Parts: sequence; structure tokens; C-alpha cells
Amino acid sequence: MKIRVLVADDHAIIREGLSVMLGNQPDMEVVGIAANGREAIRLVDEHEPDVAVMDISMPELNGIEAIQQLLPQHPHMQVVVLSIHETKPYVYRALKAGAKGYLMKETAGLEVVDAVRTVHRGERYLSQHIADLLTNELSHQLDPSVEANPLDALSMREREILQLVAEGKTSYEIAERLSISSKTVDTYRSRLMHKIQVDDVAGLVKFAIQHGVISLE
Repeated sequence: MKIRVLVADDHAIIREGLSVMLGNQPDMEVVGIAANGREAIRLVDEHEPDVAVMDISMPELNGIEAIQQLLPQHPHMQVVVLSIHETKPYVYRALKAGAKGYLMKETAGLEVVDAVRTVHRGERYLSQHIADLLTNELSHQLDPSVEANPLDALSMREREILQLVAEGKTSYEIAERLSISSKTVDTYRSRLMHKIQVDDVAGLVKFAIQHGVISLE
């Protein structure tokens, strides 16, 4: 039986290239292609893939938030993160969310194929650079779990709204996307701004960029 794969990336060239490469493997079948995290959730619910290859920096809902929402509902699905981000906070958040693989876009190539097969077997797959990064961290006897991350203080809904506000969406637009009222959106926004101690939207956008909720790529 073929490995059923979903590809999620906001860059058309990358997702199409990945889809062709993976689809050409004799043991794989691409069952869905998504341009953002929210579309990825819909397609996973619809097609039940075995493995999702997912970018982190996507509009509407970033890859890490999508993983956190998907895996409780699809615990047998494995996730490979394919990202331009190689810093520890991104890697730790992705692995903590449940990703079994983490690759750098610039060096991935056919490595993605190996990663999909590996995580499908239930094993972890990290690119050499990421493995070295984590090994170096352990060699200094640093426990990433003790590093305070302000995002952990926010609820899932607050993190969703943080991203949408940072992307320039109005309260009405956010309410439409999340099927809640504009007043509820404003309440969530005020609450999250209080939690992260910012006073205006500019500060909120800066926070979102600094903590990898949105990207300038």
C-alpha cells in the first residue's frame, strides 16, 4: 500500500515541485496540496494522509499551529516540517507540537523522500544541520523545556487571532474566518495583548515576527 502524503506550503513552486517529486515515487501518492495551514487542516480531515510535509511560515494559520490542531484528531499521521528557519525556538516548537521530521528547505532535495519514508515507519528524521544543533544544545546541558516561551501563555484561539491580526486582518475578517463575532475577536485581542504586554497593534506585529508566528520571507 502506498504512503499517502499531503504537501502544505505557501509557495506554489515549492509545493508543486514537492508534489511531483513525491508523486513520482513508486511507494507514494500525493492526496492533497495546501497553500496555508487552514487549508491543510481541511484536506487532512478529508483525505486522511499518512504523512504531511508542512512548511512553518504559512498565512492564515502557520504550520506549527496547524500541527497542534491536527495531531490530536489524527494521531496516526506523521509530520515532516520543511522550513527556512534553523534557530532553536522554531525547531523546539515544531518537535513539541509533534513533528517527527525537520528539514531545511535549502538543503532538502531528495532528502524529503527519505524523511517521508522514515517518519512513516515511526522513526524520527532530522537533517544533519538540525541534528547537530540539538546535539550541541545537549552537550551544553541545556534543557529547552525550561526556556520560557511567551506563546505558551496564549490559548490556541489567541494564537490564531495573533497571527491573523499580525497579517493585517480586520476584526470583521477574523470573525468571518473563525465563525465568531467581531466583539469576541476584540475580546481575545485585548486579552492576548495584555498577556504579552504590548499596547498597540505595531507591538503585536513585532511580537509575532520575533516569535515565529509570522515571517518576513
